[in-house]
Amino acid sequence: MAAATAVEAPVLWRRLLKYLPRGRPVWAALLGRLSDRLSRGRERRARRSSWLLLAPLLSPVVPQLTVPPCSLCSEGSHRFQWIRNLVPEFGIASSHVKVLSSPIEFYELMKRQIKMAKKRVVLASLYLGTGPLEQELVDCIEIALEKSFQECRTSSFTVSILLDFTRGSRGQENSRTMLLPLLKRFPEQVRVSLFHTPNLRGLLRLLIPERFNETIGLQHIKVYLFDDNVILSGANLSDSYFTNRQDRYMFLQDSPEIADFFSELVDAVGDVSLQLQQDDTVKVVDGMLHPYQGDKMAYCEAANKRVMEVINSARTRQEQLHARTFHRNGAEGEISLSTDRKAMGDGQPEPDTWIYPLIQMKPFGIQIDEIVTETLLMETERGANVYLTTGYFNLTQAYMDLILGTRAKYQILLASPEVNGFFGAKGVAGAIPAAYVYIERQFFSEVCSLGQQERVQLQEYSRNGWTFHAKGLWLYLTGSGLPCLTLIGSPNFGYRSVHRDLEAQVAIVTENKALQQQFHQEQIQLYLHSGMVSASTFEQPNRYIKLWVKLVTPLIKNFF
Repeated sequence: MAAATAVEAPVLWRRLLKYLPRGRPVWAALLGRLSDRLSRGRERRARRSSWLLLAPLLSPVVPQLTVPPCSLCSEGSHRFQWIRNLVPEFGIASSHVKVLSSPIEFYELMKRQIKMAKKRVVLASLYLGTGPLEQELVDCIEIALEKSFQECRTSSFTVSILLDFTRGSRGQENSRTMLLPLLKRFPEQVRVSLFHTPNLRGLLRLLIPERFNETIGLQHIKVYLFDDNVILSGANLSDSYFTNRQDRYMFLQDSPEIADFFSELVDAVGDVSLQLQQDDTVKVVDGMLHPYQGDKMAYCEAANKRVMEVINSARTRQEQLHARTFHRNGAEGEISLSTDRKAMGDGQPEPDTWIYPLIQMKPFGIQIDEIVTETLLMETERGANVYLTTGYFNLTQAYMDLILGTRAKYQILLASPEVNGFFGAKGVAGAIPAAYVYIERQFFSEVCSLGQQERVQLQEYSRNGWTFHAKGLWLYLTGSGLPCLTLIGSPNFGYRSVHRDLEAQVAIVTENKALQQQFHQEQIQLYLHSGMVSASTFEQPNRYIKLWVKLVTPLIKNFF
């Protein structure tokens, strides 16, 4: 009884239990009762403080919808429609969504989509590799450009590529050298933008060597679109991500509004980035500020304005679309989900799936993904199941507190040391897997000290010959064996994702059982290659952590 009370208490109370004398069961019950009364006020204050952060993003004209429950559960999937107060909501048919399962499927689909594209190819990634598989991808783009040029000498077909400046410029052969031939041959149709974090400037930029300068901040968005088809993923454009590095991939077909949004987002970030020139130099877009020269605050404000224009204009368009496609059902103040067939167009399937793009660009003061993720973690109720996966387990303190302080059951999947992308690396980077083990061990110890081993479980992905880079979340509501919501994209739920890098993911909410089954099978396949973490896990010889790693990890954990 006392253990159950302790589990339900907020984080602060449960930490106090460790220091109580032998009368702990009595004290636990007392603190539990006190916490039950205080937790309601605590949660209200937490929600209120989160919404205060949203003030600049909210528009007073957005209606508060009263939506009837759907068949998904007692309250329905539309409990997540509060997200549309922050970002555009795209309603699509579930038949347009396909879950991909393997790197090779991801790679082959990209090549086919590039070759079939008629009007645009947009690629946003951390970097483009330099091997033969990456060259084949570039060749596909060249073929598409040639085909377009032959069909129409004044073709409007465009290619826009957004990469990170520091990662894309590493070494003599790099992303820039891979793309220069395309840029030279098709200068009017190809744009290569290289984002340079405004936090890397002055002496810092001069003194920090290559590779290490990437720790300051990166362009980390991974979006790949071809005409009106979009692949959302956490995978980069590099050979391991096409062969044996496990990630997640979602293919949205015939979704012009979503494709337009991400195309505009990539253009917006490209406008505040450096532009690759035909002589391998870079320059800023005419009229824009320089990312690491001049006034940093002015640059960040301009970047914020440019990105928020994309988000807000898309929100406005979608709200107008909602106004045309949904009509009042006669009860004042309520909105009916019955679709206006004339507005939708004959033969068009009704939307049963909703896409919410979540953007996180803390250097620009944009933290939508952080707010939505924290709210989702905060609002999960007893009986719900959350499956969360990250290639680099380094949760922010806020995320950890919410996981430990709420009542849902969590199963967290992370990389074992052997499948960590840094395993076997030379120099200091080779110690990074050990640093992640140390962070994992600390979190596991806290879970155990709070008596939550049954509610919060860790699992390690282990697969011979593979590395692990998948991240995201699946939410199973109370009483449901299928997830109604998934998060997929570039964030790793760590300090870097929240504070340093440019990130984007989507929340996909669906009431379609077939698509929910796809999400469920994806989760099962990923967790199938995992083993449960226990105290004995950290007693294995390969989990030995050197003293210097333990001392350094707290100082550098916010940089990887």
